[in-house]
Amino acid sequence: MYKNLKYLFICSLFFAACSEDIEEDTSGVESEVPVIAGTADFSKYVALGNSLTAGYADGALFRAGQSNSYPKLLSDQFALAGGGTFTIPYMNDNIGGLLIGGFPLPGVGTRLYFNGCAPVNLSATPTTDLASPLVGFYNNMGVPGAKSYHLLAPNYGDPNGLFTLPRTANPYFVRFAQNQTTSILADAMAQIPTFFSLWIGNNDVLGYALSGGVPTSQDPVNGDNITPPNGTPGVGFDGTYTALINTLTTNGAKGVVANIPYVTAVPFFTTVSVNPIAPYKYYEDTDETICSKTYDPSANDIATINTINSKLIGPLSQILPDRFKLLSTTKNNPVIIVDESLTDFGPQITSAAQNIPSLAPLAAYLGQTYGKARQTKAGDYILLTTSSVLGTTNSSLPLQILSQGLGAYGITYPLGDKYALVPSEVLEIKTATDLYNVTIKSLADDKGLAFVDANAALNQVANGGVVFDNFHMTNDFVKGGAFGLDGVHPSARGQAYIANKFIEAINAKYGSTLRKYKAQDFPLSYPAGL
Repeated sequence: MYKNLKYLFICSLFFAACSEDIEEDTSGVESEVPVIAGTADFSKYVALGNSLTAGYADGALFRAGQSNSYPKLLSDQFALAGGGTFTIPYMNDNIGGLLIGGFPLPGVGTRLYFNGCAPVNLSATPTTDLASPLVGFYNNMGVPGAKSYHLLAPNYGDPNGLFTLPRTANPYFVRFAQNQTTSILADAMAQIPTFFSLWIGNNDVLGYALSGGVPTSQDPVNGDNITPPNGTPGVGFDGTYTALINTLTTNGAKGVVANIPYVTAVPFFTTVSVNPIAPYKYYEDTDETICSKTYDPSANDIATINTINSKLIGPLSQILPDRFKLLSTTKNNPVIIVDESLTDFGPQITSAAQNIPSLAPLAAYLGQTYGKARQTKAGDYILLTTSSVLGTTNSSLPLQILSQGLGAYGITYPLGDKYALVPSEVLEIKTATDLYNVTIKSLADDKGLAFVDANAALNQVANGGVVFDNFHMTNDFVKGGAFGLDGVHPSARGQAYIANKFIEAINAKYGSTLRKYKAQDFPLSYPAGL
């Protein structure tokens, strides 16, 4: 019944991505100045962090992404100022994914590429196998999925921990840990760094956000709780971060740290609007590019909307006018979500429905289903992955309900908590992030470290964009240039922009003259065939 109702953003987004021209950089080469280290010693640089540090992009870790990671870019500039060799635990290929004993490791997929209309996973088979671990120390200690306290955790690289419930190990660290009992920090310190970078804490709130604000556990791979801002090392962020900084600076090493951006600024949370349902259908022109769409109003769609209004939204708007409004036949419409912060008005809905002849047989179901439901509004964030669910049918519902056309996710059936962030959840994330950032800035000042305000930098990208050379870089999904195809991690160009922010902070703090990167030297996206 609802197959013609479409979520607008995907269609318009990918058409724009196919047709947009990117301005070429004609700014020329700035005059070079001698590169000096200033008061810093770059001879042994070690980078600690998570996926952002590792070079994870487009939903996977792969060689090209690792080569364009901001630590690699920093090390290339450090090399001009006395920096030493910078080793990276490279994946075997540009496919992404992981094998274990020749079999794909569940939950670790291949990288995404843009097929002309949408991001899709490579169909190739990975060649990086955990059964063949790496040997030796690595300067890039970024581990995808790591939270702050994981940098301190012993046995985080023990392969046996991949098979426990919950997991106690991380597959990426399993590849290059020095032994089964070590920690990321211990392996970093064993190299006696003279300079370090630390960007950690993003995952301490990101897991909760990506799960739509549904807490699960502090599982090293799948845990989704927000790390408490306060607590002892290995428990609270402040105690953990203090332990990290105190250890890294033990031998007099200098370094640079970055604070945590608001996760809701990334395309994963900003691409799908709160009014994503278009009251018309589209047709694909198969003679043109696969993302060419023609939009056309449809009498069938209008009839469907009128039916939804009369059967469901109209009665609900009479019972709960603050939560539901009639759907429009001319403008984009909100979706229905569950908001656990709301008072449960299920009994009131059931009582009112019992007095409406057409709804009386469904009164109990309506009260149970819509008691904490409402339409989306400003302040909500619909997850990017929710787009694949919108309008699909909840086939687990009783036939009596499905026969009434009340099973379409987001349209006539509420999207569950995991599909969106509501204001109360957004506030939890922001509050924790702000407290993390107070800790990071305080320790940077106390220890005399260079400080990168990554939060301000990426908020600027998200709010109007930034000029990077002659390119206007935004957080628009696919075509904005700053983020990759998973909607969370930076593109190669985004990594260069981040590297420049680190370089600015290092130069300002230590009197270095490291050179910055040009946008034109980094791709907007990685092609299928690397």
